[in-house]
Amino acid sequence: MRQWLMAGFGMLVAACGQNGNNVQQGLSDDDKAFQERLQEQFLDAKPGDVIEIPAGVHALDRVLTLRADGVTVRGAGSDKSILSFKNQISGPEGMLVYANDFTVEKLAIEDSKGDGLKINDGTNITIRDVRVEWTRGPSLENGAYAIYPVKCKNVLVEDSSAIGSRDAGIYVGQSQDIIVRRNRAEKNVAGIEIENSSRADVYENTTTGNTGGILIFNMPDLTMHGSHSRVFKNKIVANNLGNFAAKGTAVASVPAGSGVIVMSNPNVEVFDNDIADNRTANVIISSYFITNFADKTPSAGYDPYPKSIYIHDNRFSGGGDSPDGLDWKALKVSMFGLNGHFPDVLWDGFVDTKALVDGQYPAAQRICVKDSNVEVLDVDGPHKFANPKVLKDEVRCELPALPAVELPAKA
Repeated sequence: MRQWLMAGFGMLVAACGQNGNNVQQGLSDDDKAFQERLQEQFLDAKPGDVIEIPAGVHALDRVLTLRADGVTVRGAGSDKSILSFKNQISGPEGMLVYANDFTVEKLAIEDSKGDGLKINDGTNITIRDVRVEWTRGPSLENGAYAIYPVKCKNVLVEDSSAIGSRDAGIYVGQSQDIIVRRNRAEKNVAGIEIENSSRADVYENTTTGNTGGILIFNMPDLTMHGSHSRVFKNKIVANNLGNFAAKGTAVASVPAGSGVIVMSNPNVEVFDNDIADNRTANVIISSYFITNFADKTPSAGYDPYPKSIYIHDNRFSGGGDSPDGLDWKALKVSMFGLNGHFPDVLWDGFVDTKALVDGQYPAAQRICVKDSNVEVLDVDGPHKFANPKVLKDEVRCELPALPAVELPAKA
């Protein structure tokens, strides 16, 4: 049972193998000329520049790197301006950005050797109508992250799509003030992941056909701890893809069939979503202690317990009928029968005993599931799942709504 979430705490990137189907073909003379001009634009860019990507499929074999603030990279549409890195020989990323006030929009990045679009240490980042895809379908040879802002502030990811990542399709990590909206993530291990980030709004997205739909994670030993995420008005449906992540990564043991997973993150509100047909569970709430690396002492200041989790007004259907892994299957059958299913919410049952008052968390730190028709299964992780039980009144409570994320207006 301890295999169901993670095998390691780092986002380790395994090297992409090369096989007979990935032999470098080289670029045509026209592609070489286009790449040379585009590389020069990226290298010589100045604040206020707009780098235009014309319609067409443009074969590139080297990473595009941008280090200038205030630049926009714009194509003719994510189905029209396509940067193909199928024969990439230099640099793992497709596009790598170290810049503030950066916008990328209306283009596609396909088949990069590593991450598709990576943005480091930027403020005021806009990603709009960008498609990042590995066209071979789910494969360990794909890049880890499709859309990947990390250590950023004021992040907007909208109207974009991520397909085929071996880790997370849309991943925002160690960042602050984030909006992820109206995107589509499919055929990834994790559709959308918010990790160790503060103040994130994730809404009006569709995640389907991933291993896990939307993940809100708080990991130890990173530069900041996450808090305050809202997940609402999303369609999180049939995320039952077999896990194809690289071993040692944080998502390698996420069970196929996970809708929403909240791990060790405080102040999370999940509401007004359509969550259906995720065959392990529609929602999973867990602590650090259910993971494979729980014997490692986490960094100071890290709280391994999920607290202040508020789940309400969602529309659940299906799901929990065929959990991933023998232990989960056995638990489901023993409690609910061969043709039964788990409740919509699973909780690992670990609590911070030092924070308890009269045997329970203070009101502001509780796990609350408002709706009377939504059951919660406490799997009794602290006692190795010896006494799981369905909770009802124990979780019937409400928490104050979290505030909306507001990003600064563009100049």
